Amino acid sequence: MNLRLTILTLILVLGLTSCSSIIQGLYGIKNAKELNDQTIIRYSEKYNIPLIDNYKLDTAYLTFLSSLDSTNFKEQIKNHYQPLQVLYYNKTGQLESFQINCYAGGFPNLDWNRDHVFTTFPPQKQAPTDSIISLDLQLKYINPLSQTSTFSIENYEYIVFVYWNRLMGRQSKRLIQFVQENYKLAKDYKVKIIYVNTDNIFALTDIEKK
Repeated sequence: MNLRLTILTLILVLGLTSCSSIIQGLYGIKNAKELNDQTIIRYSEKYNIPLIDNYKLDTAYLTFLSSLDSTNFKEQIKNHYQPLQVLYYNKTGQLESFQINCYAGGFPNLDWNRDHVFTTFPPQKQAPTDSIISLDLQLKYINPLSQTSTFSIENYEYIVFVYWNRLMGRQSKRLIQFVQENYKLAKDYKVKIIYVNTDNIFALTDIEKK
């Protein structure tokens, strides 16, 4: 892990503290802030997210992660806690490809296409895949917003979860752009992309630390 990647990982995993404010500014990272549904929708429109595919992460997700065995699954828990993630589940419910901010590297923008992982659909594995959070659990912990449309997972060959937020600023916007461009490579696959805002998870974590 190179120095820049190590610094960013420490910021995201150990907390967004004042001593890291310069690094935060260079990456465009903002302070954690609780968002109401209207504000999430406003940022969704700014980031070109289809409102029918718009969700927010239930704060109960934190309780679920903390209930997992941290002795055996320490690295996996850390990965699933990250602010920016893309998870590609295939029709069998298996996590086939996993993209996470702390594996992307890059400065002053995260390099989502590092090692050309986004040149195929689904993208090549960037982060280690695991089975601690099933497709059903992903669906359990997301809440629809006012214009979200219902769907049936049986109609799709891939379900893609994009975890994004205001917190990560332009890094969120760039990730969404990469995912949407990569979707064009899906060809005959039936793909459902679900955009999940995670700001309130990190706002809650920030409050608990104070």
